[in-house]
Amino acid sequence: MTFKRRLPYFLGGLIIGIILVNFIWKKKGTEFNYGPNSRVLKNLSTKERVYSDNALMILNSSEIDTANISQILKNGNVDLGNKIKLDSCFYQYNIQGRKELKNVTLTVINCESSAIVEDISIE
Repeated sequence: MTFKRRLPYFLGGLIIGIILVNFIWKKKGTEFNYGPNSRVLKNLSTKERVYSDNALMILNSSEIDTANISQILKNGNVDLGNKIKLDSCFYQYNIQGRKELKNVTLTVINCESSAIVEDISIE
């Protein structure tokens, strides 16, 4: 069989395989957190969230609530270039929201068992 005759069979099998794998992975809820941004956000979102007094004061005085904070911690952009190594906890991260929460930036401290929302800045 020539290459021209084998190519449609190969492409047909490849497409069927991609559809099957995609269907199975969607059913299982598989996530691929290989990038540094995704790994940090996954780590922070699974931990207990603690709010500092300053963050609570900003939450009470603005239209942002804890649902918005959860959305930022799930889909935000982590500024990995400005992470700060701390003595008591692992790192301090600045996380900026996406889309309609673009003007909100969180300062989050990643500890072993909790994620401390230290500051919320609204531009």
